[in-house]
Amino acid sequence: MPFRHPDRSHDLDTRIEHEVRERLEEAIDFVCLDALVRTRRARALPAPVADNAADRAEYTQHVLAFLRLLQAEVPPPDPTCRAGGGDEQQRLLAAQVAYARALPDYWQRFEALSARFLAEPSPSGGERRGVLARLFGRS
Repeated sequence: MPFRHPDRSHDLDTRIEHEVRERLEEAIDFVCLDALVRTRRARALPAPVADNAADRAEYTQHVLAFLRLLQAEVPPPDPTCRAGGGDEQQRLLAAQVAYARALPDYWQRFEALSARFLAEPSPSGGERRGVLARLFGRS
């Protein structure tokens, strides 16, 4: 898979960082869109629509719930591995990028947690709600 980040002037470490982040974002999008669609089907609701703010918000809740699960279940490779600024979602994502780069079994853990996340019923309080980032414009 070719490097798709528009700025190719970075060193190899930065390029790897971009690739891992992109792969992780795509994997999270896949899991969370699947969770959103399953939740909708279970409640006999229509499929999500790209330009619907409520659908985007529901998807975002799924993303946050999944990132929180990853954070709770995948221990940092070392205690100093912390992500800085940004909103909660960006901090959690940055931490997962660091873990994916440092842990040799990260993707196996990710797959196991994805399966568990999708198998769990969606809470009625909306803790697992949210929108496909590329489809709904999340950066």
